[in-house]
Amino acid sequence: MYVNNCPKNSVSCIAGFLGRFSFQPFKENPLLGPSSSALEKMGALDVSKVIHKHEGWRLLTCMWLHGGVFHILANMLSLLVIGIRLEQEFGFVRIGLLYVVSGLGGSLLSALFIQSNISVGASGALFGLLGAMLSELITNWTMYANKVAALLTLVVIIAINLAVGILPHVDNFAHIGGFLSGFLLGFVFLIRPQFGWVNQRYAPTGYSSASTKPKFKAYQCILWVLSLILLIVGFTVGLVLLLRGEDLNDHCSWCHYLSCVPTSRWSCNTQPVSCMSEQTGAGQYTLTCSNNGRSRSYSLLNPTTSQVQGLCVQLCR
Repeated sequence: MYVNNCPKNSVSCIAGFLGRFSFQPFKENPLLGPSSSALEKMGALDVSKVIHKHEGWRLLTCMWLHGGVFHILANMLSLLVIGIRLEQEFGFVRIGLLYVVSGLGGSLLSALFIQSNISVGASGALFGLLGAMLSELITNWTMYANKVAALLTLVVIIAINLAVGILPHVDNFAHIGGFLSGFLLGFVFLIRPQFGWVNQRYAPTGYSSASTKPKFKAYQCILWVLSLILLIVGFTVGLVLLLRGEDLNDHCSWCHYLSCVPTSRWSCNTQPVSCMSEQTGAGQYTLTCSNNGRSRSYSLLNPTTSQVQGLCVQLCR
């Protein structure tokens, strides 16, 4: 928000008493936050810059940026609900790695399908934690008492969250990529030794068991190996396709419906806005939106590029 500096770069701001920390107008950013250009400066995922300017770090930095106050509150509340139990059970290191790698997986899939807009948020990483909870339940199946109830509850929660992703301006590809990455990582990071092995390890001195229990069951080891292979192959193929500039929508005509389903109530057209600017008098400018043809005149004194772009966004929406 400090970099955004709304009073300097925009004609109007929300909560102006906050000074340079005030918010962009609602029409430009309804989440109470900065402009798109400020987010881009701070590390938002911009596919063209990843491909052509070799700024691959944006795949990671976008995870710690949010579109506004509402966005970060929603994500951090979700993190509290999902993350506390996992971190208490499996530790900071394993859950931290799972969170970051899942976020990277979400950014990667998003970059392969949505290449016209910038993307920010921790949603991919959060869906990775949801995916890990599901795979943890599967790989440690014998240790749960109410298996079916736990599985159904988790599946319903995941389905509802993914269904929300079909709304416009929600990056469901980041959700799906993060979920798949977290699901596979859960088999690798969240595997638990079986009770028999733990009991014999901490048995009293002199106690001997008739049969030695292995640390992990056969199905756990198989899932561990398969998941690790799929993760390595998936990330490798995804990065190669991204750096080659591939747009997976060209190879899948229906995949865009996974992120947004158009209805009579909303449109899925999220193309970047642009306007034609014409000075019609001293301090008078007329902007015409190239997307919808709307025109409007403004009284501006030596407007900056950021101010014109902000007015353009409001006009086109």
